[in-house]
Amino acid sequence: MSDRLLFISDLHLQESRPDITEGLLRFLKREQGHCEALYILGDLFEVWLGDDCDETLADTVGAALTEFSKAGSSIYLMHGNRDFLLGDSYAHRCGATLLADPCVIQTSLGEVLISHGDSLCTDDVEYQAFRSQVRDPAWQQAFLDQPLAARKAFAEQARTESKEATANKAMAIMDVNQAAVSRFLEEHGQSRLLHGHTHRPARHSLSSGESASKPEDAWRLVLGDWDTQGWCAEITDGEIQLRNFALTE
Repeated sequence: MSDRLLFISDLHLQESRPDITEGLLRFLKREQGHCEALYILGDLFEVWLGDDCDETLADTVGAALTEFSKAGSSIYLMHGNRDFLLGDSYAHRCGATLLADPCVIQTSLGEVLISHGDSLCTDDVEYQAFRSQVRDPAWQQAFLDQPLAARKAFAEQARTESKEATANKAMAIMDVNQAAVSRFLEEHGQSRLLHGHTHRPARHSLSSGESASKPEDAWRLVLGDWDTQGWCAEITDGEIQLRNFALTE
């Protein structure tokens, strides 16, 4: 097995978008047995109401990830802002390991800090307040103790309110705050950051004031969301690449 590492995020899998699910299944088949590890950096699903949800989509994805894992690649899952209730039970069904956000990993490039990225969008004060609420363990337990029907009703209302709020926000507010990025890297003593969430795929070189290392060694790479195409970052042989591909044949 090579030292090749793959990173994806923001697939937002849902029954109404079978093309994205098909794209994931094709991606897993194509890459099966050809990487050391696959990192899924949040929002694998559009919504996740608890590991007790018995849905066909969850079973299909779980089976495909298990097959991928059995071929010899490790799978790591990170929570996003949509699937923050995904737990160890479902991760185990997928042959995957849940990671804390953020997390420092060792690569052929050296250490890289990985995160979903939503905590860096500090200009969106309203969202950060919501994030603090739903990431609280006590809130999560109280929510999961509710009947599934009540959880679904809450999710539908929250999704409607989120769409309305997003429509009225400037795009810049929903992007990362550069000062927050600088603090984030400094706090963790890192110079390379890989994240998703913003749906703005790109590689950004960081100035000396934004990282803990020299400018030429410092970057922030943003993964794209899976909508009209799929996105993946690859680290191998001391290099990183961001690439896109068709979801369906």
